[in-house]
Amino acid sequence: MPLDPNQITKRPIETSDMPFLQHLYGTTRAPELTTVDWTFEDKAAFIAQQFQAQHHHYISYYHDATFALLLLDNQPIGRLYVHRSPSEICIIDIALLPAYCNQGLGSFLIKQLMAEAEAHNQKVSLHVEPYNPALRLYQRLDFQYIEQNGIYYLMCWQPKSTEQENT
Repeated sequence: MPLDPNQITKRPIETSDMPFLQHLYGTTRAPELTTVDWTFEDKAAFIAQQFQAQHHHYISYYHDATFALLLLDNQPIGRLYVHRSPSEICIIDIALLPAYCNQGLGSFLIKQLMAEAEAHNQKVSLHVEPYNPALRLYQRLDFQYIEQNGIYYLMCWQPKSTEQENT
């Protein structure tokens, strides 16, 4: 039975969510870790270190962002980190457990942000690695490639009214 995206709820992350968030982060790095000849312990230590560095970066540089845990039936299934400014909604990070991917949930969440941006005449931006499968989702949702920043593509979606003002 397909999931109803309207059943997804959000709440601010809490300190007690860190083990889940680290596990979730690990699932996003699992494909690349299959290519290295490390022990399970080495991979776990790498994930823990990288998660802590990422989390520290996000809360330091986006201290006023919304850091939301995504829940289904009160069980955590993902995260959605968003920074809002007067002209832009920046999707800092969106991640779902693998069992919940490719079911339209990510698309649903991003479309909600796009509707919010359109209502406030803002753009939506995000960074994505070129090999990330989510790149296809962003392209389907009409995000446009802007530039490459290190290993990431900066992509942006703008409501039609904003596009016309910028031309």
